Amino acid sequence: MDGIETRQARHGDRDAVVDFAADTWPELGGDYIPRVFDEWVDTDGPDQRTFVACVDDRPVGVCQGAVLSGHEAWGQGMRVAPEVRGEGVSEALTEALFAWAAHRATVCRTMVFAWNDAGLGQARAMGFEPVTAFRWLEPDPDPDATAALAVRRDPAVAWSAFRGSDAAGHLHGLALDLEESWALAALTVDRLAAAPAAVALSDDDRLRAMTYRTRTFERQADDGDEEAWAEYGVGAWTDHGALRALSSVVARDAARAGADRARILAPATPRHVSDAAYARVPYDDDADVILERDLTADADR
Repeated sequence: MDGIETRQARHGDRDAVVDFAADTWPELGGDYIPRVFDEWVDTDGPDQRTFVACVDDRPVGVCQGAVLSGHEAWGQGMRVAPEVRGEGVSEALTEALFAWAAHRATVCRTMVFAWNDAGLGQARAMGFEPVTAFRWLEPDPDPDATAALAVRRDPAVAWSAFRGSDAAGHLHGLALDLEESWALAALTVDRLAAAPAAVALSDDDRLRAMTYRTRTFERQADDGDEEAWAEYGVGAWTDHGALRALSSVVARDAARAGADRARILAPATPRHVSDAAYARVPYDDDADVILERDLTADADR
């Protein structure tokens, strides 16, 4: 399509964006973009930029970029009006994102639901390469849960447990960022030290598991009521017994944080998923795919 222009989003774009983004996934209860668009515009700055693509100055697409660290950027919220899909709008937005991010980071990552064939295909077409996939484990909060392993509340020990785990390899060293919801970044000791809670589990011989809480948040349940969630940025464990103990630690921590529900990011591998089944830890049916794009060439353009 000729005449596509990209620019930074403005409050005046809200009605047009809501019009094409409100029902992106009606089977999932709609889209979050209408709820956060004004906040995105308000909080744009050196490390965040919300873009719109326009045809005749009418917004027909939106996305956002965020800087997570000195070398990592994140792309999210790509939405395109149905009547112009397949006509170059997402490509224009993605190129604008890359051009902006390349002067702030060396890699840009994004997340696509595994069932979103169109989204995955478009991400690959724009140069994103798949690096990992994860699923959510969802233990029930329980203030009286007890773990069969020793609990060590030391971020450095938790980081050692992560780095020594197969989860670190499967997840490409990534885990949930503390500031940007749903975004994954390289897990560091500093991130663990800044987390509301970081723990490692051990027996007499070795470290067996680790996790950290990223945030608590409210989300509407299927019945319309609000539920409080506690979210944990990654789960790493040696075997199903260690996962069972880790699940107990999370269940207790989540309950003490006032959460009704809890979720732990975990690698979407046969071993990790079957461990969850063996340990009787509930898990989400769907996987999420993380892809990344090297930005070093873009910085020279």
